[in-house]
Amino acid sequence: MKRILIIDDDMDMCNLLGRFLQKKGYETEASHSGGKGIAKFKESKFDVVLCDFRLGDKEGREVLKEIKQIDPYAIVIIITGYSDIKTAVDVIKAGAFDYITKPLIPEEVLNVIGRALQQSSDGAGESLKPASATQVARKPGKPGTEEEFLVGQAPATKELYRQIELVAPTNYSIILYGESGTGKEVIARTIHQNSSRRDKPFIAMDCGTLSKELAGSELFGHVKGAFTGALGDKEGHFELANGGTLFLDEVANLSYEIQAALLRVIQERKFKRVGGTKEMETDVRIIVASNENLQEAYRKGRFREDLFHRFNEFSIVLPSLRHRKDDIPVFAEFFLAKANKELNKEDVAGFEPEVMQIFMNYPWPGNLREFRNVVRRAALLTSSGRVNSRVLPAEIVDTNGYAQNFIPQPEAPVITAVHHPIVHKETDLKNAAAQAEYDTIMNVLKQVNYNKSRAAEILKIDRKTLYNKIKSYQP
Repeated sequence: MKRILIIDDDMDMCNLLGRFLQKKGYETEASHSGGKGIAKFKESKFDVVLCDFRLGDKEGREVLKEIKQIDPYAIVIIITGYSDIKTAVDVIKAGAFDYITKPLIPEEVLNVIGRALQQSSDGAGESLKPASATQVARKPGKPGTEEEFLVGQAPATKELYRQIELVAPTNYSIILYGESGTGKEVIARTIHQNSSRRDKPFIAMDCGTLSKELAGSELFGHVKGAFTGALGDKEGHFELANGGTLFLDEVANLSYEIQAALLRVIQERKFKRVGGTKEMETDVRIIVASNENLQEAYRKGRFREDLFHRFNEFSIVLPSLRHRKDDIPVFAEFFLAKANKELNKEDVAGFEPEVMQIFMNYPWPGNLREFRNVVRRAALLTSSGRVNSRVLPAEIVDTNGYAQNFIPQPEAPVITAVHHPIVHKETDLKNAAAQAEYDTIMNVLKQVNYNKSRAAEILKIDRKTLYNKIKSYQP
């Protein structure tokens, strides 16, 4: 039986994680401080160490270093906050096998532990090869395996992976086009993993929510005192991704000024931190993603034409789920197997025929992301047997009514009014105004393919206000 040492000053976390891993066949021990964890590691043999980065007496980096001095081949996995990318890169460089972000997802914990133990076994005592600086996309597999994603069999899917196979070994910059939820980041990671840069960092950045000031700091880093709140030097994404791949999602949302700075970096392979004077060299492959056609964006003056041509060395269009319906049955089983594992269920065994027919008829505006969420919800609500239509959301079951309101994104969106009733306890002028506002928001969202940043721009409100309004309409 494989033994796992959990080092975390949160006793509840230790207990929960320990019980979960014991159910999965592992033997566990816990320590509530870095010093005690190191002492326990000296006393006994452990196959894997799970260590929180922020401990009361030490940082996870210190614990990692001391454990590696005791056993250079020790497998240490660091638990860290979701947004702390720099920490992740640092611990990987320091010798950690990988890292897991909070909140912990049981399936991810098992995947990383399993991968670490497998690699240790395959290495036959050789030094472990570090993972890349972020969680890598798993290789394609069959439903029920611990793979992160599945390659479908639809013609559109096969063509997508044929293009990936062609472009991945090159250093071409790539534009990924696709609706929300089609898996653009998964495809970017797949390209990275099949390139010569696979052993270097893969760093992803969502450009959709960043102001001009924050985007510059995130991309290029900043020096202490560069602006209010810059209390110390900070590495940017170009530094973190050096030698590897930088993925920029919703790139069309970057300000014109940041686009100009980005163009200079791509041309000269050099950049300066915000507020700094020292030029730094960078070697990154850039993959960008957009919900909208960047060629149309530059024609409308919202995106730099010269930057578009720099990015557009190769472009890939990710097919929507409604255009790859042959994949729906296999993805349904795949997502169900993952949900069962996540929920520790064994009694949910497939789908009723009517459910699969509903899946095939529904247009899936949220694509694979929406599909996975629907299956996870259904698995949670099904106690045993097959998933039936009673546990599906109303908009999924009422396919005909929803299909009349669903409008795929056209080349040049034209806002058309569709009524989306919301339930009120009584009818009055205030509720009528709320209904009109809700209809406007929903129609704009659909026309821009649920790109909330773009919708907020059209509606002339900020993204946070848009989120709050959508939330207020939910029953």
